[in-house]
Amino acid sequence: MHQISIKSNFSSAHNLREYKGKCENLHGHNWNVEVFIEAGFLNKEGMVLDFKDAKIYLDKVINGLDHKYINEIPPFDKLNPTSENIAQFIFERLNMELSDLNLKVKRVDVWETENSKAAYYEDTQIRQI
Repeated sequence: MHQISIKSNFSSAHNLREYKGKCENLHGHNWNVEVFIEAGFLNKEGMVLDFKDAKIYLDKVINGLDHKYINEIPPFDKLNPTSENIAQFIFERLNMELSDLNLKVKRVDVWETENSKAAYYEDTQIRQI
């Protein structure tokens, strides 16, 4: 397997529902995102995907969150906009974008601060009940 990673960022506001603390109030973050994309083969140029193209695909997903109030954007109008849920959202949307290229997102890391991050990945050995 081969793997690449790219980073990007976006700014947005949110508030956490049913949370007892400061984050229950409206606040903003300059989110940093890193995605890991893998392939079982390299393209004719010897790449998983050109970094420039990977960034275009990622930006297409996160542009919908940039400079927005995330709580108003589906699915976050119902789903709590935690870093964990945002990482899963980016993972799933980016996988849809890359599906025609036979590429797979392996993991998405989302930092809401310099020292706090959440990651989402799928482990086929872990089953949801």
